Amino acid sequence: MKASRSILLLPLLFALALAQCPAPAELKDSNGTKICALLYTDDSPYYDQCCRGSVLQVLPNEDQPYIPSAFNNKISSLVVATRCELTVWSGKGKGGKTKKFKAAAFPRLQEYRKGIFGDWDNAISAYYCKCS
Repeated sequence: MKASRSILLLPLLFALALAQCPAPAELKDSNGTKICALLYTDDSPYYDQCCRGSVLQVLPNEDQPYIPSAFNNKISSLVVATRCELTVWSGKGKGGKTKKFKAAAFPRLQEYRKGIFGDWDNAISAYYCKCS
């Protein structure tokens, strides 16, 4: 019975291993400079197809009260580097709801609540990222 349960879990573990989101420790540019976070415009119901689309690189201590229009309210996935914290706002000029994301991959922002009825999928309009 235990062996059959283990076999049933294998596809789930395999799918998680193939996830497209980079590991937080891997966030560096081509010169080896640390990146605080990566923000992606696309996600998917399937975790292995998340963290796709256009990507916005966020540098340490970058403060954007007005996110570039190509990404405003279009962020669906994000990854925060180790020893970093990304604070996001739902309104321009750092208005509206706020949430802090610590070092991890967040492949589907629709899983993170924003108030009673909303979520953070396509809801980020400003951000600040800091690293220690």
